[in-house]
Amino acid sequence: MGNLDLHSKPFDRSTIAKLEIFEDYAQAWIPTFVMQGRPSIHIFDFFAGTGYDELGVKGSPIRILDKINSQVGNVFKNNTTIVVHLNEFEPNKREQRKFELLKESCSTFLKANKSLERAIQIEFYNEDCEELFPKLLPLIKKNPSLVYLDQNGIKFLSDQYFLELEKCKETDFLYFVSSSYFWRFADLDAFKGHFQIDLEEAKRDPFKFIHKNILKELKKRLPINSSLKLYPYTLKKGTNIHGIVFGASHPRAVDKFLTIAWKRNELNGEANFDINNDAPSSQLTLFGKKKTKLDLFEEKITKL
Repeated sequence: MGNLDLHSKPFDRSTIAKLEIFEDYAQAWIPTFVMQGRPSIHIFDFFAGTGYDELGVKGSPIRILDKINSQVGNVFKNNTTIVVHLNEFEPNKREQRKFELLKESCSTFLKANKSLERAIQIEFYNEDCEELFPKLLPLIKKNPSLVYLDQNGIKFLSDQYFLELEKCKETDFLYFVSSSYFWRFADLDAFKGHFQIDLEEAKRDPFKFIHKNILKELKKRLPINSSLKLYPYTLKKGTNIHGIVFGASHPRAVDKFLTIAWKRNELNGEANFDINNDAPSSQLTLFGKKKTKLDLFEEKITKL
């Protein structure tokens, strides 16, 4: 369950799908508050990475900046301040390579987009999320906020994060969760210290549904009168199942996310593969062989 250096190699297709969903939601979210003339809005990326993978594919911070840049005219027109909070934690203070690369990537992007440089404020952090989150929580609660928790693991689903975000009525959030960990490690004490679920219930269905079932367990932890709505998007990576948990209180925010999800997968809007075996299976390949449901789904994903 150790952390991986996800940017020391090219992003795989599952990671790119996740980043594109993050990016698409930022594109939908930003103008909502800018066009309202809100004085300030905040975007938080607690696991920002370096900005690019080794092949130059954009990571979440550059994708965020790109989407703000597409609205920069409206930002000036409505006199809105956008503050972007980017955190990349490296415990070894002597080797801050990834943190420095993050700052360099953003600086280079801003120099190439001078109007954007004047329109936003970027705050960089090199802190453990467990310590940084409570420091920034007052800002999240005070302002319209978009929060990304792109963790490699599960511990930030614990109540000290999840239930605090539930209290923020103008905050939308997207968690990335390594859902396979629940299947493999949920009975370990170290795991239970962060998040306890009904493992028997979560494993009632086949492994491919573990992310959806984790979300069901999350919903059980919400206060009875909560207005927060939660939706999953399952990501298959090799033999592993990961996923995004989206949360928002406003119906229009929910509609935006579901529109993005269904655009990516017209079969069911909830996974980057045919999780419910919905695809028709009667078509043939070029060689006369019957296409599998997965073949047909892969074709749809390629066209998106």
